Amino acid sequence: MTAPAPFPSPFRSDALAGRTALVCGASSGIGRAVALALQDAGARVFGLARRAEALAELGLDGVVAHDLEDLDGLPAALADLPPVQVLVLNAGGPPAGPIAEAEPADFGRAMRRHLFANQVLLKRFLPDMEAAGYGRVLAVVSTSVRQPIPNLGVSNTVRGAVASWAKTWSKELPPGVTINCLLPGYTDTDRLRALAEANAARRGVTADEVVAGWLATIPEGRLGYPEELAALAVFLASPAGGYVRGQAIAVDGGRLDCI
Repeated sequence: MTAPAPFPSPFRSDALAGRTALVCGASSGIGRAVALALQDAGARVFGLARRAEALAELGLDGVVAHDLEDLDGLPAALADLPPVQVLVLNAGGPPAGPIAEAEPADFGRAMRRHLFANQVLLKRFLPDMEAAGYGRVLAVVSTSVRQPIPNLGVSNTVRGAVASWAKTWSKELPPGVTINCLLPGYTDTDRLRALAEANAARRGVTADEVVAGWLATIPEGRLGYPEELAALAVFLASPAGGYVRGQAIAVDGGRLDCI
């Protein structure tokens, strides 16, 4: 049996040279860090988010200003993009709150943004990946797919659906085209700060006290950095990550109690 050819380091400046990436939710937080890291690795990067002005500040190769909840308008918004080989599925929300207070419409909106939009995007770019013989699909989800997070009832439900969706796709995608999930733990982003404020208001404590409670559950003793998720994304998007397929990988400082 012949051993596979060695791959260049995924952290070289040309590791993704010749590849084009579309990063959803690229205007801030984890999406922003991933977009910049892919660009640093040599990819041609396009960002998609609702805020065109925030995207423009990043200096990417192109931007798509669109709300992923608008499924009907999504194909037209993507029409001018070149062939894409690296697709990063990432979206903020949904709002915090216990599942007992959620209405069916809350789940519907979240499913449109997180699951239905993912399906539209993957089906749109899968022919590009098949033609290139190379494709990487990365879904930024949450550690809640393994261990539900208190006060995130709708998010826990929908993120779990996305992880199952990705695992199902991993069995049907052709060789050379992989899909994996990134599971961020408590990561220092605007989204996390908003969750801390919401939890604090609900419990009648300060946001600092909420964060302190989170830190007590993290063996590493700190919040994560968006760039740490981005480093994993670059590896998975690179040729070196080609044998990792259908996995959900936590970047959480050891917080999860399950394997």
